[in-house]
Amino acid sequence: MAPTGPGAPGTSLASDVQRWQRRHGRRDLPWIGERDPYRVWLSEVMLQQTQVATVLDYYRRFLARFPDVHALAAAPPADVLAAWSGLGYYSRARHLHRCAQQVVAEHGGRFPSDSAALARLPGIGRSTAAAIAAFCFGERAAILDGNVKRVLTRVLGFAADLASAAAERELWQRAEALLPARGIERYTQGLMDLGATVCLARQPLCERCPLAARCVARAEQRMHAYPVKTRRLKRGARDNVMVWIEHRGRWWLERRPESGVWAGLWCLPLVDDGTALERLVRRWPGVGRPLPEVQHALTHFDWTLRPLHWRWPARAKAPGADELVLPGEGRWFTPAQALAEGLPAPVRRLLERAGR
Repeated sequence: MAPTGPGAPGTSLASDVQRWQRRHGRRDLPWIGERDPYRVWLSEVMLQQTQVATVLDYYRRFLARFPDVHALAAAPPADVLAAWSGLGYYSRARHLHRCAQQVVAEHGGRFPSDSAALARLPGIGRSTAAAIAAFCFGERAAILDGNVKRVLTRVLGFAADLASAAAERELWQRAEALLPARGIERYTQGLMDLGATVCLARQPLCERCPLAARCVARAEQRMHAYPVKTRRLKRGARDNVMVWIEHRGRWWLERRPESGVWAGLWCLPLVDDGTALERLVRRWPGVGRPLPEVQHALTHFDWTLRPLHWRWPARAKAPGADELVLPGEGRWFTPAQALAEGLPAPVRRLLERAGR
C-alpha cells in the first residue's frame, strides 16, 4: 500500500506523485512507457470518454491494421470507421484520419515535437498535445484531462466553477506551476494513474493516495464537491424505429449522412415514428417482427431504438431503394460484409447476435 502522506517533510507535490508512480503506478497497459508519438496519440484519443478495458482490444487491432501514421493516412475513410466501429464518438475517428493525413502532408510523417504545434493538428486538444509532448519529447507541459482535473481540484481545494472559461484558465496556470523541473514523463503518468486508480469520482481511495496529507478536499471531507462545474447540458430524448430488412440471408443497410449522429457509418434504416413506419411497410410483402427495444445514451440525448426485423420473402426478387421507399443511400450486404463495415455500436451488437 502507498504511503498516506508525502515522502518527506518539504517534498513537493510533483515529487510525491513521481515517487508513488515509481512504486505503485500502472505497468500493464501497452501504451505506458511508449515514446512513439503515433502510439501515444492513438491511445490518448481512444481513452477520451472510453474505459481502459474497452480500449485495450481496439488499440491492438487498430495498430495491427494501421501500424504507423503513413498507413492510417493512406487508408480509405470507410476502413478507419470500420476499425473504430463500436468504440463510439465517431468524430474521434474522422479527426484521427484527417490528422494523420496532415502529419504526412505537412510534416513528412513526423509529429511536431512541441505541444503548441501539436495542438494545431485536427482533433488534438491542449491536454492531448501536452501528453504527447511530455511522453515522447520530454516537454514540461501540463495535462488537464478529466481525471487530472479531479485530482488537482481536490488536492488544491480549487472551488472555482470550471464552467467558466476564466476558472479553466486559472486551473491550467495552477497545473503549470506544479510541473517538476525533471521527470515530466513519470509525473504526467503518475497524475493519470492517480486519477484512474485512486482518486476515483465516486469512491476515492484516500488511504492509498500519496497526496492525502496535503489534500484540501480530504481535510474538508468534501471529496465529492470537486471539481465544481455547474453548467449541465439539458439532455434530450429521441425515439426511432430501426428497420432490419432481411432477404435471402442478406441485410439492407444505409449510409448515414456525412454530418450529425453516426456520420458516415452504415446503419439499419431509421424511421421517425409508428405512423411513418405504417406508411412505409403497408405494401411490403413478408412479415415484420418487433424485437426488444434498445436504450442508447449519447452525449446530448437518450435514444430509444425499436428494432423491427422484416423478412422479405425469399421467393420474391430483392427490392431496390425505390421499392423500399427509404431515404438514404443503401445496398444489400451479406452478414460478413456488413460486420466488416463501420457500424454504430447498437447496430453492431444486434447484427452480431444474429450472425451467431
